[in-house]
Amino acid sequence: MSDHKKKPTVDLSKGVSVAGLHDGGMIHGHVGDKEVVVVRSGGELFAVGANCTHYRGPLAEGLVVGDTIRCPLHHACFSLRTGAALRAPALDPIACWRVERDGDRVFVREKLPTAQPAPSIPARPSSIVIVGGGAAGVAAAEMLRREGYDGPLTMISADADPPVDRPNLSKDYLAGDAQEDWIPLWPAEFYAEKKIEMLLGRKVTSIDPAKRSLRLDDGSERSFGALLLATGADPVRLPIPGADGQQVMYLRSFADSRAIVERAKNAKHVVIAGASFIGLEVAASLRARGIDVDVVAPESTPLEKVMGVEVGKFVRSLHEAKGVTFHLGQAVKAVDGRKVTLGDGTTLDADFVVMGVGVRPATTLAEQAGLAMDRGIAVNEYLETNVPGIFAAGDAARWPDPHTGERIRVEHWVLAERMGQAAARNMLGARERFDAVPFFWSMHYDTAIRYVGHAEKWDTVKIDGSLESGDCAVAYRRGDKTLAVVTIGRDLENLKAEVRMEQTASS
Repeated sequence: MSDHKKKPTVDLSKGVSVAGLHDGGMIHGHVGDKEVVVVRSGGELFAVGANCTHYRGPLAEGLVVGDTIRCPLHHACFSLRTGAALRAPALDPIACWRVERDGDRVFVREKLPTAQPAPSIPARPSSIVIVGGGAAGVAAAEMLRREGYDGPLTMISADADPPVDRPNLSKDYLAGDAQEDWIPLWPAEFYAEKKIEMLLGRKVTSIDPAKRSLRLDDGSERSFGALLLATGADPVRLPIPGADGQQVMYLRSFADSRAIVERAKNAKHVVIAGASFIGLEVAASLRARGIDVDVVAPESTPLEKVMGVEVGKFVRSLHEAKGVTFHLGQAVKAVDGRKVTLGDGTTLDADFVVMGVGVRPATTLAEQAGLAMDRGIAVNEYLETNVPGIFAAGDAARWPDPHTGERIRVEHWVLAERMGQAAARNMLGARERFDAVPFFWSMHYDTAIRYVGHAEKWDTVKIDGSLESGDCAVAYRRGDKTLAVVTIGRDLENLKAEVRMEQTASS
């Protein structure tokens, strides 16, 4: 990808020729000190902000689909007409400018005021409660207010911190490359401004669907007109002798990440149990701090179940090149102070251990309330449970996926946000089928891996390009259907694969 930090030299306010600009084509320039892209969609021309509002991805390197533009980094989607953030992970709009055409030349004029969508709410619950302060919960709360819902809105989170950018906890923040004040998704005043009541550090102990109420850990009760369960998932805690001591750490919350950062300041050697994405991202972040890392995992190849042997071996090579030592086909059997014992009797010295052996959906609350279960909270295509008015979204929910034709549950940040957005609109009566294509990204040192689709089982793996050179697309196929695509160094191709999957499901 080109260096999008370099300032564009084309002054769009002085006019630019669009004679050769094809449908979907873009011209990257500036208006004053603002970066802008001129976009052609069909016979229309638009001018919008050049950077995604999520991680400032370069939209000029993205993809135009109809009257929308998609970011190449994390697949956020914006309206070219209004600038609205239509799909997470971006939640804030991009700016729009007025375009004036004179023959084949286009002049970008003044910035337009932010468009305010006209609220259209078929249903207006008396109150809405969201249980969970993660991706699905916060995206739902923002969408409810964006859609014009002005009733009482409460978020209840067991975390002491307001909603944070969780993917960053194992990446830049843990590596020391992101400041602490970058991690909250919004400042505290955002919730006050939007009249979102935040109950932090609180747990819901029971739900009474018949009475439309829930009970909190202090004994108080809350009634609801509609309820969203965005309870997420909890780290798996293996019954390992010594694993309940202070030497063993987990990474799920901002507090967890801060605790690891604090311990890492004086650490020289860390053992990571599990070669999951979280485990390997933690390994990369700790290596960036100069800490020796051993990864212990039962599989023969990291990430083999998710991305196959070839990609798994490549990811292992990335880490080994940075000094990570793998102990595969092994498991941590005991932790005794600094001594970590493996299944074959090998002992490793560690300042602390990070457990990255996966998560389990947090379904106890829903199960005790009598909601239907299916290895997660069962929801229909509108993300509604078997009890009308109670919805579920995010890591805990299993839904009918139109792309695979199966009921699936997926633990991806972007997907959880998109589920929260769809659930919010459906709580307001939209009856919108949830059909987003799953997407996630993972960083391993300087290598970004982008995965679109969902493949639990596949027949063939086709690699176009070279993993070793960091330029490839890997397709996972079952029969004649492509279930998922992994790309490295081909961000635009990943976006195009997403569009193909959307079109296949809708055809």
